[in-house]
Amino acid sequence: MLVLGGSLLAVLVLPVFGLVMVSSLAPGLSGGRALLLVAVVSLVATLVLGWLLWRLILRPVRGLAERAEVIRAGGVAEPMEHYGTPEIGELGRTVLEMAEVLQARELAVRSYSDHVSHELKTPLTAIRGAAELLEADNTLSAEASGLVSGIVKAEARLERLLEAARKIAAARNPMHHGAAALGDVILPEAGIEVELSGRDVVFPLSADGLQIVLGHLVANAEGAGAERVSVAGAMTRDGAVLTVSDDGPGISAGNRGKCFEPFFTTRRDAGGTGMGLAIVQTLLLAHGGEISLEPSEAGARFRIVF
Repeated sequence: MLVLGGSLLAVLVLPVFGLVMVSSLAPGLSGGRALLLVAVVSLVATLVLGWLLWRLILRPVRGLAERAEVIRAGGVAEPMEHYGTPEIGELGRTVLEMAEVLQARELAVRSYSDHVSHELKTPLTAIRGAAELLEADNTLSAEASGLVSGIVKAEARLERLLEAARKIAAARNPMHHGAAALGDVILPEAGIEVELSGRDVVFPLSADGLQIVLGHLVANAEGAGAERVSVAGAMTRDGAVLTVSDDGPGISAGNRGKCFEPFFTTRRDAGGTGMGLAIVQTLLLAHGGEISLEPSEAGARFRIVF
């Protein structure tokens, strides 16, 4: 209230003060000197007011924005030396404390995922070894052989799910900051045709991160039965935009709202884990990007905006 009240008061008072001072000084000084003196006093008062506004409002807000950017990049923000007004100080401390809590939660989730994945590898390895030994036993009945085959398939699926869980935990880590052009990405060889356009468009994501995103989208299209994938980069007023579309069967209306949910898949029998799009969305959110499923006449069409 002091800053706002003082600013408004200065805006209202300074012009009136100038007129009064010019009228008061005019008898003793020439009109030009009186006007110059009042102009100097008004300039000094304006500079003092500007410095106070910079010190109490602009500088703390800039400092808070810089620390928010450090936190978004995965770093640890240093405490602010000066918060300005009490209101901005309370806001700044709350935001930084909230960021620390969110970082701690994210670290706990990643640590838990890594720990669970590591601990489950040992019993899964034992299960796989025992199942392989049983498979090699020719004396088993057909029913027992079927049960063993089911164990082997279940163990393989658990291995894939654990690998996907490790990838989605890694995707939450903002370690792919950088910039890369679409032409810098080397996609793995796929069984479908991949058409690239807008190779010179630069995205605020490292080449490795962009390769992970496109790799999952292309793999999903191939798994759905598509024969061609179109990847187009463009710069718009919304930012850098990446569009990935295919000529496959597309995503049904009933599944469109669930396609980004972890573990949701329509190809469970074919070994699908339902984590590909979830990994892509998690990685993009950690690096300032958003992905959405766009309406299309044929196939699936994804739009990524940074």
